[in-house]
Parts: sequence; C-alpha cells; structure tokens
Amino acid sequence: MQRYFIELSYSGTAYAGFQIQENAPTIQSEVEKALAVFFKQAFSLTGSSRTDAGVHALQNYFHFDTETEIPQKVVYNINAILPPDIAVKRIFPVQQDAHCRFNAVSREYRYYVYPEKDPFLRDRAYFFPYPLQLEQLNAAATLIKEHTDFTSFSKRNTQVKNFLCNIVESRWTDENNCLVYTVKANRFLRGMVRGLVGTMLQVGRGKTDIEGFRKIIESRNCAHADFSVPGHGLFLCSVNFDTPQQVIQS
Repeated sequence: MQRYFIELSYSGTAYAGFQIQENAPTIQSEVEKALAVFFKQAFSLTGSSRTDAGVHALQNYFHFDTETEIPQKVVYNINAILPPDIAVKRIFPVQQDAHCRFNAVSREYRYYVYPEKDPFLRDRAYFFPYPLQLEQLNAAATLIKEHTDFTSFSKRNTQVKNFLCNIVESRWTDENNCLVYTVKANRFLRGMVRGLVGTMLQVGRGKTDIEGFRKIIESRNCAHADFSVPGHGLFLCSVNFDTPQQVIQS
C-alpha cells in the first residue's frame, strides 16, 4: 500500500466547502469522483485544510492510500475529468506515515476587500464601500500576534480540544485597489479568518477602537466578534511543511 499526496488549487464559488458533505458539491467529492472515473476504483481522501463554502485555494492538499501505482503523468487525465474550477498540480508518493494535515506546520490565508464596485472582483473579493483607516487595521493586526487564545474567533459547535493558535504573520496591505489581510499560523479555527477580518473592519471604520478589539479577543466569546464577511474574499494561499524530506518519499 502506497500513500500519495495530491496538491491542488480551486475556485470555491460553486462549492459547499472543501470536505465532503451529503447532497452538496464539494472539492473532495469532485476529486474523489474524478479519481474513481479514471482508475475505476473508489478512493477515500483526507484533507489538509478545510475551507468553507465559497472560499478559494491557491494551494491545498489531500492524501490517500492505494495499491495502484500512480505516475505524475496522470495529472493531465485527472484534470481533463475535473470541472474547470478545480486543478490538480501534482500527485506524488510520500512516506506511509506522512499526513497532509498533521505534518503541515503552517497555513497562510489572504482576505481581499475592495472599496469601489468592480465586476471583475465580485466573486473573489469583498465589496466594502466604507472609508477604512489602514493604520488602524494594522494596529489591530499587530495586536493579534500578542495573543494565542482565539476562542472569540471560532464559530460555535467547533469540535476542537483547544482554541490556541500561534500567529506568526498578521498584516494589512494596499494592493491594486484592494486592502489585503495576510495571516499565517500553525493552525486556524473554524471561521477564524473571517471573524478576524470582520471584526478588524469595524476597527478600520472607527466603530471599535483598539482597546475594544483587545477586549473582544480576551473575552473568549464569539458573540462579540463579527463573522459577517463572505467566504468569496478568502484565499488559502499555502500549506507549508517544515521538513519536506520527512514527508516526501525520496
């Protein structure tokens, strides 16, 4: 039995999320279907980072086990079967104990906000037509790195053992008429990035000050955070492995 990693990217607009669900199209269901069509057998995939409905990814991973040898050249065939909004980049063998979720040491997300109506951004950025102070947004983003408990930014009914995350990068930038929030951490909670962005936008508008934002973090109560920003402005940009040689088979 050989374990393989699949690296892929996708537009999440048409999907109910990354992980397989009953009676709804997901990234996992489409990839499993494409593999089954080509190889004439069922595959069970394990995902690295679960993205919500509408969220996009420049890089994400699955892993699976099979006795069938899978050469890299089948990527072309799998992509021909997949819908145009999902693309497999690589399929490669790894060590048997490699795990695309637990061996990942960090993930990086970016959230895009644009202030003026633009039909070319409507499904990949959040239209937010209100004045925002970049300095205040970055003050809030910097404050985030001082904390590790993000209970306030996790949606309810999340089955995790703790709400601790190590944030190593958190900043806002102005790029091509978009305000972009970049955040990198060892792990993220369900709805966490959208909760952070929605709440920081209130700081950028002057509706909440920095001390108020600090109190929201320290309250450990998700009722105080703003999760209202849509999924389509969010991109999973990378899933990072600290020592690939321990994951990827030589």
